[in-house]
Amino acid sequence: MSSSTTAVNPVLRVAPAAPAAAAAYFRASLTFHADVSDVAAALAAGGEAGFVVVDSRSTESWDQGHVPGAIHLPTALVPEQAEQLLDRSVPVVTYCWGPGCNGATRAALALAELGYQVKEMLGGFEYWVREGFEYETWQGRERRPADPPPRSNKARAGAPPSAPVDAEDCGC
Repeated sequence: MSSSTTAVNPVLRVAPAAPAAAAAYFRASLTFHADVSDVAAALAAGGEAGFVVVDSRSTESWDQGHVPGAIHLPTALVPEQAEQLLDRSVPVVTYCWGPGCNGATRAALALAELGYQVKEMLGGFEYWVREGFEYETWQGRERRPADPPPRSNKARAGAPPSAPVDAEDCGC
């Protein structure tokens, strides 16, 4: 690299989008995704949440734990069972294990192709549990404390959890 060339850090190597393009992208992203905290808050608010939650994992995974009130509809069974289990007039929020699994994305695609309004729950069941929300297993309801923030030695030494402990939501 010559002295006349200015080094650009990896974040800015590709310039950020223009504000209008960024707003359109992030608005579109919110039409496709919901996070576990928002889903939990809507379900806990009482009354009708206005959507149904679909767990797209296997029966073995469902039995290990699932979001209370969710409908079990494995991704592979969406084409043959969706009409029996879901109302097309009610939006659907899909989830699978977590960020490393695209089962919820594939289930959302299959449901959208069948005419359902659908969003994917970011983080899946993994983040539902990690944020400390109650879940159901074949043995009953369970809850574990929220995880501390990742990637930090302080996290292991007693730093506060990544999800708020005594607040209704994260404030974001």
